[in-house]
Amino acid sequence: MKTWMIERKQELLAIALILIFTAPLFILGGNSHIRIHDNLDSNMTWYRVLLDSGNYLAKTGSNIPQMLDGVAPRDAFDSQFVGIVWLYAIFPTPLAFAFSQLITRVFAFIGMRLWLRDYIIKDPSKKYITLFVSVAFALTPFWPSGMLSTLGMPLALWAFLNIRKGNKSIWNWLILTLLPFYSSLILGFCFLLFLVACIWVYDIVKKRGWNWRFFGSMAYMSAIYCVVNYRFISQMFFQSNEPDSRSAFDLPNNSFLGSIRLTFKNFTIGHTHDQSLATYVILPVILLAFIVMLVKKDWRTQKPFLWLLALNFSLSVWYAFWWWDAWNPIKEQISIMRSFNFSRFHFLQPFIFYGIFALALVYFASKGGWWKKFAILGLVLQIGVVFVGNSEILYRAAGTPSIDQFYARDQFQDIKSYIGKQQKDYRVASIGIHPSISQENGFYTLDGYVNSYPLSYKAKFREIIAKELDKSPLLKDYYDGWGNRVYIFSAELGKNYLFDKNSNKHIKHLELDTKAFKEMGGEYIFSAVPIDNAAENNLHLEKTFEDEQSAWKIYLYKVGDLNAG
Repeated sequence: MKTWMIERKQELLAIALILIFTAPLFILGGNSHIRIHDNLDSNMTWYRVLLDSGNYLAKTGSNIPQMLDGVAPRDAFDSQFVGIVWLYAIFPTPLAFAFSQLITRVFAFIGMRLWLRDYIIKDPSKKYITLFVSVAFALTPFWPSGMLSTLGMPLALWAFLNIRKGNKSIWNWLILTLLPFYSSLILGFCFLLFLVACIWVYDIVKKRGWNWRFFGSMAYMSAIYCVVNYRFISQMFFQSNEPDSRSAFDLPNNSFLGSIRLTFKNFTIGHTHDQSLATYVILPVILLAFIVMLVKKDWRTQKPFLWLLALNFSLSVWYAFWWWDAWNPIKEQISIMRSFNFSRFHFLQPFIFYGIFALALVYFASKGGWWKKFAILGLVLQIGVVFVGNSEILYRAAGTPSIDQFYARDQFQDIKSYIGKQQKDYRVASIGIHPSISQENGFYTLDGYVNSYPLSYKAKFREIIAKELDKSPLLKDYYDGWGNRVYIFSAELGKNYLFDKNSNKHIKHLELDTKAFKEMGGEYIFSAVPIDNAAENNLHLEKTFEDEQSAWKIYLYKVGDLNAG
């Protein structure tokens, strides 16, 4: 009874930690501080634009009129079957984001706990390690719009392994049915499916038998992903469109030594879209366990630990060497190797890291004495690390705007009222701030952040910023070699799009082709900084807009007539 009570208290503590971690998002709402990169600057706005455009359910091959002068493909965005968009349809943006975070972290906790309990740590006396490693994993940073793409992997793997060993529970199939609606095939699960396929092939070689139920589970989940991602599949394989922006991506230029450095950087620090926060506690504990195993010759009994460690390091090797320039002759011949990022096997790393961490803690705890205390200390410290990584702590300390400050709805409503025309009747662009801000507020933009769009539009927009790109090799490579950010770049501002109202920055030598801008339908530029030579660019300062709740001071410039200047 005493053991039962301790375990229930531990479970309540685990649940409390998850709720405390996500609570600021619900309490602060629009005043909460969250990730901007690949989040506020893009995906969160895309959901709102999709829902407000009337094109959410549009047929394949349609475009979104509000972005890139109406050439942004509808199929470049999530289909109507992706669950996160449903949240944005039901709730205001801050609340939708909060619920998505809670859903993801709860199922990450459940999945990691089940996987560790049934396949990694089978010692019932180490349940507390299983429980709190699962908590730490569930609280790691993740790319918000990826949903369960990385944090849902343990849950899917648990279901697959259950089916592999003959477990016929309906829960396994329910998990494989629902996960595709709240995760991404391209940004996560295609790599897990490949890993599971490798397990299936291993079984064939090892056991000389075909586990067709196991194979069927992979085929079943893949089929559901095809339905959920039908827009992407249609765009990629069945639409005979003109070349898109991805076809012009630069080939990588990493040297052999550069790839070696990137291997260790990825393994120790991770990637922005799948941070495991392993650097400060997990890696030292894992490496110490590895050393102790070698010294005490325990490695023969710790094969799962060693295999998972080798797998995780090999994923970093693959990631780094995908960017090695020796691949380029092959990539030049096979277009999908340029347009699809095969390096993303590193999305598997977070849950594997926490599996290795759990095994290391069990190894130390099993030795008793000070080793057990060390294991408990490592567990506590890692939970502390993930709590410090909470977005409210991280981004508030960094001084980035809150959700409401970023989108500045009242301020942009004032701009809309000042212009006094239907937003669909004119086009705008931004300087020094992300175009997602104007898009969120209903403006139709020539600029934007889009993963795939016609290559001809990239060339057409480039005419506007050609002289600025010539001034900056960095920006030139960024736009020409990648180009997903179709922005009005300024060499003086560089790759900085967060000039808030406290900034003293001025643009002194801007050189835009405002004739090309005007010919594309552009009328207004929203600049976060003053343009000192506006007149030389045929720009007229209409008005300056400030708002107490906004992060920005917006200088509204209007482009003059084509024959002006």
